[in-house]
Amino acid sequence: MPLLRRSQIIALTISCFLFMEQLDGTILATALPSIATSLHVDPVEVSIALTSYIVGLAIFIPASGAVADRFGSRTTLMVAIGLFVACSILCAQAQTLPVLAVGRMMQGVGGALMMPVGRLVLLRSVAKSELLKTMTWMMMPATLGPMLGPVIGGIVTQTLSWRWNFYLNIPVGLLGLFMTWRHIPQLREPRKTPFDRMGMVLAGGGLALLSVGAEMISHATKPYWLSAVLVAIGAGLFILYSRHMKHCEAPVLDFRLMRVPTFRLSVFSGAASRLAAGALPFLVPALLQVGFDLSPIQSGMIIFAAPVGALCARPYVPRIFRRFGFRRVMMTLGWGAGLTFGLVALFPAGWPYWTLTLVLILSGAVQAIQFSAYNSIAYADLPEPRMSAATSFYATFQQIMLSSGICVAALAVTMSRIAHHHLTAQTADFRVSFLVIGLLSCLAVPLAARLAPNAGANISGHGQ
Repeated sequence: MPLLRRSQIIALTISCFLFMEQLDGTILATALPSIATSLHVDPVEVSIALTSYIVGLAIFIPASGAVADRFGSRTTLMVAIGLFVACSILCAQAQTLPVLAVGRMMQGVGGALMMPVGRLVLLRSVAKSELLKTMTWMMMPATLGPMLGPVIGGIVTQTLSWRWNFYLNIPVGLLGLFMTWRHIPQLREPRKTPFDRMGMVLAGGGLALLSVGAEMISHATKPYWLSAVLVAIGAGLFILYSRHMKHCEAPVLDFRLMRVPTFRLSVFSGAASRLAAGALPFLVPALLQVGFDLSPIQSGMIIFAAPVGALCARPYVPRIFRRFGFRRVMMTLGWGAGLTFGLVALFPAGWPYWTLTLVLILSGAVQAIQFSAYNSIAYADLPEPRMSAATSFYATFQQIMLSSGICVAALAVTMSRIAHHHLTAQTADFRVSFLVIGLLSCLAVPLAARLAPNAGANISGHGQ
């Protein structure tokens, strides 16, 4: 019982980080059209405020486990929270889109250390038999972020300014600092290994260039050759890293983890689902505000439905997986995610918005159960000494796919706009993007089907 109470306290503390990041992300998504108007840019271009954050994550997430092992989990988390809050103030003061993008990228650096290090602390503090239950308990408070984000973001953006949305991170960040100081243990890896500086440059630089190149391609940014050059250089750096990794004792991204079947399939199957999850915060506010001409408050109240669905589904997660197992649930929900995107794409103008609200509730519930599965089964068969490397690796590719979701969605909108000769994005262009993302999310199904029927049984209790 004392261990359970301790794990709950740690989970609640980590949920403060998630709450701040989720609140920040969903508020920003709702405010994107207003930011575009304020900074005098096209609404689709403002998606760089989302992807630049992912660039910061991509560069520094690979090193998060090694940094925590060297400096201690508590120290790392407190520095990360402080950086996130300071850069929130910079974003609030931004007068141009490039300055906002830089501020968001530096926020990503703080987020790169918060998410995987927080998960690492939890993994090292909780028995595997309690992992699914504790992960679910941890995500309950964190769900308040996306629940409150669209509503608060709509009210603040419409009554004050989109800039005040960033200031909201200050009190949440101060609470996170206090709880980290009080409750997060100072965990370090006892065996010292040299930090992989060359790997950090090659992997981080490669991922950053690939992200920037993909962002430029998604908006058909000229000159086209520059996008191709950035992608080619990024891919080249990553190829060099793959060769470097073979001769490194402790690489920042250890692809040898992919030899573990449950970890590998969680990464690949989760990639398709996270691509869809990354696109959703960008597409839904844009469709409602640009396509259906709703206000930020009206848009926020409708988007509020998705996290409500997630919150309602989370208490049932342990019993769902105990009853049906990871494989069957992940396959079923893969089709469910694609279905919800298709329903949003086909939503006709003039229909009552409560019907769209029901679809978003279903979408939120599906994603909540999906990501509880991915975040738990990934670590089912990993030994404790590999947890640090695994959290860095998993968080890196998790964020890559979230960023890719935004880029693919923006690219689909851009290509549809060009094909239909629209000067700016129209409702039909966003519908096309929803359909594309929905089809891609269904790729999770055949990947999940490769899991063994009893995969993750030591976590879920399925078949026991």
